[in-house]
Amino acid sequence: MHTFDCRTILEHSTRAIVLVVWLLNSWGCAFIRGNVGDEINEASVANLKKGTTTRGEVAAMFGAPDEILHAAGREVFHYRRFDGKLGYVLIISRLNVKSDNLYVLFTPEGMVHDVVYGKRTDNLAFQVWPFGE
Repeated sequence: MHTFDCRTILEHSTRAIVLVVWLLNSWGCAFIRGNVGDEINEASVANLKKGTTTRGEVAAMFGAPDEILHAAGREVFHYRRFDGKLGYVLIISRLNVKSDNLYVLFTPEGMVHDVVYGKRTDNLAFQVWPFGE
């Protein structure tokens, strides 16, 4: 039978605490940023003219769309860009992802009917605290 006295328990506890602190510190920290997709040129978005700009001109300005949708009898080019930031310190981490989206709706004749653009990646911050801001 094996018995422990208070001194033995304290030694084992101290070793365990030192091991846990060492492991936490060895994990360190990291701040990582990445994006997917090409940046959407806002000046080109401003140059899209309803009833004037053609499907081909849109493709020349922005390249091939990420997705072609069909809604309400209209063809829609969808361009998107994602920006992500990961902050990691010890065992606490936070991943933030936002996107920019451009939707160009065309008439049946292939002219721009409408443009919907949203830019949300401007103020994407590194955050480590996992609970709220």
